[in-house]
Amino acid sequence: MKVLGVDYGGARIGLAVSDETGLLAHALTVLRRQSDEQAVAEVAAVIAREGVSEVVVGYPRNMDGSAGVQAQRSQAFARLLAERTGVPVVLRDERLTTLAAQRLLQDAQVFGKRRRAVEDAVAAAVLLQGYLDWKRAQAEKRG
Repeated sequence: MKVLGVDYGGARIGLAVSDETGLLAHALTVLRRQSDEQAVAEVAAVIAREGVSEVVVGYPRNMDGSAGVQAQRSQAFARLLAERTGVPVVLRDERLTTLAAQRLLQDAQVFGKRRRAVEDAVAAAVLLQGYLDWKRAQAEKRG
């Protein structure tokens, strides 16, 4: 069961995908966002190509936990994606995922244009890995 992670942004959308077992996330690609319609079509194509059965969209809450404008945009995008694909879409708090991605890339000594090209996909992988780990922990608690 593959899961797709989506780091939704106004200009770019980072994508990451899990392995078949749902244990490991890896950065996939970064899409240029021109409109939500165009972005949904491109993400839907990735869902079909990768055989994805669930999608996790980052929900960027403010540090105080409130939902700002970007969180509302992410929520609208997630709703549209679910309607168009029929695939379950989950919103997940993404606070600090971009910072974690930046630190990972800095540790890997990825800088400049190369870094900007992959940062959103790495943020999506951080988001997705957190979700996969949480999901596995919930399953272990149940039995």
